[in-house]
Amino acid sequence: MTRRTMSRRAAVVTVTTVLALGSLGTVAATAGPQHDTKPSKKQIAALFDGWNAALQTGDPEKVADRYASDAVLLPTVSNKIRTDHAEIVDYFEHFLANKPVGKKVETIVNVLDSNSAIDTGIYEFTLTDPDTGKKRVVEARYTYEYEKRGGKWLIVNHHSSVMPEG
Repeated sequence: MTRRTMSRRAAVVTVTTVLALGSLGTVAATAGPQHDTKPSKKQIAALFDGWNAALQTGDPEKVADRYASDAVLLPTVSNKIRTDHAEIVDYFEHFLANKPVGKKVETIVNVLDSNSAIDTGIYEFTLTDPDTGKKRVVEARYTYEYEKRGGKWLIVNHHSSVMPEG
């Protein structure tokens, strides 16, 4: 093989390699960005624990910060639908006066994708009357719809209603 033939073959191999790598880049580019993996049902169910811990601080802002700015709250002990941060804070200013301690009784989690999930079930709150100190337990149905925004799981929809029977 002459030097000239070797140079031509090397050029062909180089061009073929560049074309092959270029097509792989095209495949990778059309495949789209890597998506986060789906959270486990246990991870979604544990978001309640963070929300409940925020209640224990007694700070309505800390609780409201767990909600997206466009969240909807249908609260347990209020007839008013809350649709913005200020209204959610207002609800928790009143609710937190009862020193609520939540506990899940039954939970069903549905992970929709890597950025959204629903946790629904039954929970109970032990409430303390701020005037008398008397405790009572309120059992309620709940639904939390979560979305991952900016890398943080936030509540976008929260519905809670006292059990109709019992």
